[in-house]
Amino acid sequence: MTHGLGSDVKTIAITGGARGIGFETAKELIRRGHRVAIGDIDEAQAKEAASELGVEVVAHLDVTAPDSFRDFLDLVERDLGPLDVLINNAGIMPTGHAHEEEDAVTRRQVEINILGVIFGTKLALLRMLPRQAGHIINTASLAGELAVPGLATYCGTKFAVIGFTEAARQEYRKSGVQLSTVRPTFTNTELVAGTAGAKGLRNAEPEEIARATADLIERPRPFVRVTRLAGGAVSAMKFVPRRIATGLSSALGTDSVFLGDVDMSARQAYLDRIREN
Repeated sequence: MTHGLGSDVKTIAITGGARGIGFETAKELIRRGHRVAIGDIDEAQAKEAASELGVEVVAHLDVTAPDSFRDFLDLVERDLGPLDVLINNAGIMPTGHAHEEEDAVTRRQVEINILGVIFGTKLALLRMLPRQAGHIINTASLAGELAVPGLATYCGTKFAVIGFTEAARQEYRKSGVQLSTVRPTFTNTELVAGTAGAKGLRNAEPEEIARATADLIERPRPFVRVTRLAGGAVSAMKFVPRRIATGLSSALGTDSVFLGDVDMSARQAYLDRIREN
């Protein structure tokens, strides 16, 4: 049973679909009646997620390797039909002072958060442009619009995702292919484990990002910010003097939420996993 506007059933591929926002997005899209495939670097977790979701098309996917990405999309189209939507959701978010970040961790963020999105977008375009139809949704972040201490590399990657997607959206605006970004506030997944969040602004739940992404498929727009309050705050910060904006950020606690106030023991399992994968 499909749901809402634009209720035709679509074939949708999601990267980083084994956990968190990717998993909840798959769950929401299945609820709305769509055909969903998930790929993830963690093959065992991806298979477990697929079993729980009832997803039949699941694969090991390294978004930093174009051949792996191409194989994943080939599998999706072979088993589910022409790709209608690609959701480039895979991403990692280490925290800490920029000068202390290991080079390997810096490189991994750039490879997954930026190159993975670019590779996926290009591969999807090659399939969608001949059909003059399709939608590519790249998961960015409100940290791609507003700088956050302790997330320098992560912010840089998400600024890049927004810039890349906006440029590509304009480039292909007459092609029939839509390009969009989803820009979540900090969301209660393992990415924010050990952190308290900004004062006065609640973290989003992954189900909220999932619903926003599903709505974006049904009513395409250039981007959506989640939550509305956090998105409005970020948007407003762009129109106040830098000194005032910096003061407001300090008042919200964002100067320390990803630095001195982090419980590293609570983040250790996540950090170990992203290093291993």
